[in-house]
Formats: sequence, structure tokens, C-alpha cells
Amino acid sequence: MRIAMISEHASPLAALGGVDAGGQNSHVAELAAALAGSGHEVRVYTRRDDPGLPAVVPIGEQAEVVHVPAGPAGVLPKDDLLPYMGAFGEWMARDWRDQWRPDVAHAHFWMSGLAALEAGRARGVPVLQTFHALGSVKRRHQGAADTSPVGRIRYERHLGRSVDRVIVQCRDEIGELLRLGVPRSRMELVPSGVNTERFSTRGPAVPRAAGRIRILTVARLVERKGIEDTIRALTVVPNAELVVVGGPPAGELDADPYARRLRALAEHCGVGGRVTLAGAVPAHEMPQWYRSADIVAATPWYEPFGLTPLEAMACGVPVVATAVGGLTDTVVDGITGDLVPPHDPRALGVALRRLATDEVRRYGYAAAAADRAAASYSWPRIAERLAAVYSVVADLEVAA
Repeated sequence: MRIAMISEHASPLAALGGVDAGGQNSHVAELAAALAGSGHEVRVYTRRDDPGLPAVVPIGEQAEVVHVPAGPAGVLPKDDLLPYMGAFGEWMARDWRDQWRPDVAHAHFWMSGLAALEAGRARGVPVLQTFHALGSVKRRHQGAADTSPVGRIRYERHLGRSVDRVIVQCRDEIGELLRLGVPRSRMELVPSGVNTERFSTRGPAVPRAAGRIRILTVARLVERKGIEDTIRALTVVPNAELVVVGGPPAGELDADPYARRLRALAEHCGVGGRVTLAGAVPAHEMPQWYRSADIVAATPWYEPFGLTPLEAMACGVPVVATAVGGLTDTVVDGITGDLVPPHDPRALGVALRRLATDEVRRYGYAAAAADRAAASYSWPRIAERLAAVYSVVADLEVAA
């Protein structure tokens, strides 16, 4: 099949760790590679944010990234991109007429969906939508701090009712979309995946001092990731250290307001000597960091899906996670890790202490976690499930 993937702000070529560069970039890159590896032709359309970028960049034998000229050729926050989605859709419609007509278009994030729907209607191409995050959830948790464009929830409701299929990533998302009025018949549950070749139990680990349990958190340095809760929880987990990977590069942490806030909290809680902020880490080094840990703590207040627990599980590391969003699907409570309520440092501390002091439990969780990641979430398996949905939708379009 010819598959167009639209990811307006999250290029698969972008360096991860920036404000708007994270899980979606990785998801799109891995999915494109897996689909291409299965024999499909894939074009990923993303907005040109640098005038020096080539029009087309190959990312494999049968996959390429197309830089769409929509808006100024410079970096813009994703929340500022809505005015340019009309131009984005019009450009794609011309490309699909003159250059390369896809069999299906799969949009990632709601603004990509608006552009894909416009181009799809113009060229008779069926459109699938993955939201990655919903405005209704973000508004509920962030309130006045939510910087989403006015009308985001209305647009998402419109997309859910207009596209040919909504690809939901977890059971929690199904409930959210039903509350928006999206018919269940339009939804297909296909989770995100993990690269089980890169993230595995085999390979080196980042060196560490002996004698302490290492708890690892991998997250952007923002409040909603719950890092402060994990620092508070550390007070009841003796002989354990917390290493936080994420945020700006290590050399820039001293100038980062939230990094300073985390360090001050650790000192206030009396665990300053047991908390290390490692800063940003190159993506290719992440498996080594996971393998260096005894436990991974994933404690966001809310999370649409969450790749960190899957990566940790694939590396054979048990996960203690908050019972929110997609984490309730990936982490099997009492089997591959433990689930705790969000915003509850006491419950988190109890779970971490129990796991830190029970080596047999940790090893059991670790083995089950690696098995689950490989059996259910490897990218070839996820790509196969999505390709089956694409085929059904494309056949329906032909029949119509």
C-alpha cells in the first residue's frame, strides 16, 4: 500500500527532548520504518521549520519525509500552527494529485487531522486519525495553564465524527472519545509500540555505584510528569537513589527554573544526596540507562499513552506507574509492575519501598515485563495490526 502519514509538528527527523519533540516523533518514526519494512511505501508529511531543509529526505528504502511549506520556515510552538493547517492541506492535495496519491492517510495529532481531512476529501483518500493527546483531557488537568488554541475540543469532536477511523491507543481514550460523541464503531484500538531490537535486556548498562537501589525516571522537566511526587516518595525508600533523565542538556540544568525547583525540593526533603538530574540523553543511549536501573518510576498526573514504561519493560525493568491513561494498559499491576494513584507520594513510596526490598519480586516483574513488551508491543506486530485496518478502510473507499 501507499501510506501517507501526517505529523505537522512532530517530525521523525527531529532530535528528541525539546518542548514539542517527544513521544509522537518517536512513534511516527518507528511506525514508518516498520510499515516500510513490511513492504509498504510511506511518506511522512511534516511542516518545514527550517529554510535549509531539503524538500524530501529518505529515511529508508521505502520511506521518506516530505517537508511541507506551510507558514514561516522557522520553529514555532505547536499551539501556534493552527492558522497554517489550511495551507498544509491544500499543498498535500496538490501533491496527491500531481506526484503521489496514497491509498490511505494517517494523521497524527488533531491539527494534522484537519490538514489530512481537507486533502483526503479533495482527492478521495480515506483518513485515519490518532490524537496522541486529547484537548478535553489536557483542559481537565491543566485548566487555565492549557495553551491549546481556542476550539481544539470542538475540532477534535468534528474529526472523530468525520474521519474514516480513529486509532485509539488505550482503553481510557475510548471513554474520553465516547464522551465527546465519537461513535464506538469508528474506533480501532491499536497501541503504540516499542523497538524491541534497541530496547532489550541484552547490552551494556550505564555504570553506577554499588550498594544502592537505582530508581530511574525518564521525563521532560514539567510539573505534570510528577517528578516532585517521586522525590517526596524517596524519603521512605532508604538506600535508594533517584536518577532523572530528561530536560535540557546537563550543562544547562543550572539555568533551568524547574530543575532548580526539583533540586531545592530534594534538599528540603533531606534526599538531596540521593537525587541526580542527568539532563537530556541521546536517544541511542537510552537503553543503557534503562538497563542501569532496578526500578523505573513513571508518575505523570495524566498520560495519553506513555512510551517510557514500554521501553523500560522491553529492557527487563519493573515499572511503578500512576494508574492513568495508557499506563493502565501497558503495566499489569502485580505482574509487570505496580500501579499507584496519581498525586499520592505516600502510596508511591510504599510501592517503591516494597519493590526495592524484595529482590525476588523485582526479578519476577522484570521477566514478565520483557515478555509482555516483546509479545504485544513490538513495532512489526503493531504495524501489522495497523496495516490490516488500513486495508479495510481502503477497500471500503474503493467499494464506495
